[in-house]
Amino acid sequence: MAHTIELDEEFVERVQTHLEDDETIEEFFEELVSIYEQEGRFTDQGL
Repeated sequence: MAHTIELDEEFVERVQTHLEDDETIEEFFEELVSIYEQEGRFTDQGL
């Protein structure tokens, strides 16, 4: 089942600065969720 999420244009621009070559925003978020599932939380490295 697919869901649609609306993202603010400013947020999309911020996310796009983190994309790797030919990576889509969907792939980026899939990777974030995968990291979260494996690690149990996001890290605050560098803070």
